[in-house]
Amino acid sequence: MKFRVEVMPKEEVLDPQGVAVEKALKKMQFTDVAKVRIGKSIDIEVSGTDAAASMAKVKAMAEKLLCNSNVERFKVSQL
Repeated sequence: MKFRVEVMPKEEVLDPQGVAVEKALKKMQFTDVAKVRIGKSIDIEVSGTDAAASMAKVKAMAEKLLCNSNVERFKVSQL
């Protein structure tokens, strides 16, 4: 089973990389850009046939390793 973990900075956390990209886009005449946030996407394939159990395992992976819960949030989806 394949899953995607999307990790993004929490809204209240400054995203310097997103700010830099936003400024660059505006300088390139993309003036309608309001806000840019940069995150990461991790694709994970796990063995097993129980979708709920596999989803729970991937969520545990995200909580323990892939996401810094102090400054980031994550979402897991099955592909």
